Amino acid sequence: MSARLSSLEEPAVEVEVRKPRALNGRSVLVPFAPASPADFAKVLSGAEELRNLGFQVADATPLTPEGYFAGSMAGRRNEFLSELERDDVDALVAIRGGYGSNYLLDDLAIERADAPKVILGYSDLTSLQVYLWKRYAWVGFYGPMLAAGLDAGEGVEKGYDQESLLAAVGKTDGGWTLKLRGEALVDTEAVGRVLGGCLTLVETTLGTPWELDTRGSILLLEDRGMKPWQVDRALMHLKQARKFEGVRGILLGEFPDCGPLMTGSATVRDVCARILGALGVPIVFGAAVGHTPRPMLTVPLGVKARLRAHGEGELEILEPAVVP
Repeated sequence: MSARLSSLEEPAVEVEVRKPRALNGRSVLVPFAPASPADFAKVLSGAEELRNLGFQVADATPLTPEGYFAGSMAGRRNEFLSELERDDVDALVAIRGGYGSNYLLDDLAIERADAPKVILGYSDLTSLQVYLWKRYAWVGFYGPMLAAGLDAGEGVEKGYDQESLLAAVGKTDGGWTLKLRGEALVDTEAVGRVLGGCLTLVETTLGTPWELDTRGSILLLEDRGMKPWQVDRALMHLKQARKFEGVRGILLGEFPDCGPLMTGSATVRDVCARILGALGVPIVFGAAVGHTPRPMLTVPLGVKARLRAHGEGELEILEPAVVP
């Protein structure tokens, strides 16, 4: 499977999308901490949930937290690279987001770029996922982490959606459909390659060597704890950077803890409808992705999908995210 990755100034170059091997009951998953530290009890609960799903969980490299980082920059980078090199590890699952994944990216080189592994996470993991897509065309997995979703359990508040997780990391015989449980803002449908992640982190790729090329994409954008005017500013920045040109569809999260400043003032939904509605592409707002109080869906990044912006919205994944 191939994709077009390029800057706005250069002609698109055809590259081969690299998919990791599917996970099964023999697969070994290892925790990693590219960003902030997590509550140890929650990490243990998340690891136990992975075992309940039939996976094996390996020990992680111990790190000593430094302020709001899970460890030193060198320690976090070395942990990530060494776990990618381990032949006895099939997937890396982030303990949580927070902040700090961007520190790993300068001069980050993957020795075995043709042997991707499942890397599962959301929020701050967007920085790492965008980098790995831009440089190596690795499919990513935007979904629950050990102390942010898996720890709460399946199908519960602040937990995760088991069906979409297992399909994303294990299904090799075709596509599947995600019920987005959102709201169609522009009622139509389109096919594109799913890219994006946390709004703030997508925005901060601008001007970097791993700036995300959004053309031809179903663009996923979600975040939390922002005031409506801050979402407005981020979307306008992306618009003025021409990141909505050529986008096929837009999938938006529900933006929790982003209420209006006062009764009657603009909401995040209002902001998204005003800035994005004029694009004329299918838009679903309020999907249960990323930062959500509902069971979190797992969305594969880098694969082709059809966004159906009708009713509560559907995302039909048109190809497996993993290989046998």
